[in-house]
Amino acid sequence: MTTFIKSTEIWEPNKEKTELTLVKGLYGSFTEFEKYSQTISFKYDEGLPGKAWAAKHPIILKELEGSYFQRTEMAKKIGLTTAIAMPIFTGEYLQAVVLFLCGDINEHAGAIELWKKEEDRSNEMGLVDGYYGTMEKFEWLSNRIKIMKGHGLPGAVWESHMPLVIKNLSESGTFMRATKAANEGITTALALPAWMYEEDAYVMTFLSAKGTPIARRFEVWVPVVSDDTLLFHDGYCEEGTDLFALYTERTRGKYTSLTGKSWKTGLPILTECHEPDDGDITFTGSLILPIIQNGFCKAVVELYF
Repeated sequence: MTTFIKSTEIWEPNKEKTELTLVKGLYGSFTEFEKYSQTISFKYDEGLPGKAWAAKHPIILKELEGSYFQRTEMAKKIGLTTAIAMPIFTGEYLQAVVLFLCGDINEHAGAIELWKKEEDRSNEMGLVDGYYGTMEKFEWLSNRIKIMKGHGLPGAVWESHMPLVIKNLSESGTFMRATKAANEGITTALALPAWMYEEDAYVMTFLSAKGTPIARRFEVWVPVVSDDTLLFHDGYCEEGTDLFALYTERTRGKYTSLTGKSWKTGLPILTECHEPDDGDITFTGSLILPIIQNGFCKAVVELYF
């Protein structure tokens, strides 16, 4: 199965907090791109990772050519055309910048969107930007709607401050563009709160199609501070695994699992060849993302590729 995201990277500040260096990346067969990426770094407000650090919110670059993306020529050679940067902050301090690299999907559907609270309207969100692959009509619609707090996918995440998974968009009362999404083959959605300050609320949405899902599995885990464990909250698996049945009697420890490590440190984690708890499926890798709000980890999200 081909995933919509082709490569993922984690950039973290060095000890002096003067620049960002590559900590880990999942590149598949893009070995030359990987080797080059390991040799570079980005200062504050430099390149896409540095720009996301300075902006303090996610950034979507739909076109790498002519932009401040610094690996454009090499990316173009391997069919990467779009990059999304998601900074992770604990209060004022940058923990890391996660980069999603996409492209070369002339026949595939899917989308990554960034929504933001309207500056002049306290309870309304509009689309900042999005990468939609071949879905031009869906992109046109998305650019023209506004979403109220508590309504629609971004609005529900804005109100709850929590990640949200929708497994069947065509039957969802939460997703306002369900009919159009179904026409494009979009079946599943994951939305994440991605703001540093409440007054600048941002929400990232990942919309998956069957043939090219954003990831092959999503999992949302919620910390239980009283006993240093995480409980399964929600998720979806393209391979058909019933995640609620799988995790009914299971927890993950703060000090004994990668999910717990991400909660404990507030840092994202990338792994290769990840085999989840059921052991029936081997993934090429996974991304573990802490969702931090007002300095506290509200949830940990795992994307399996």
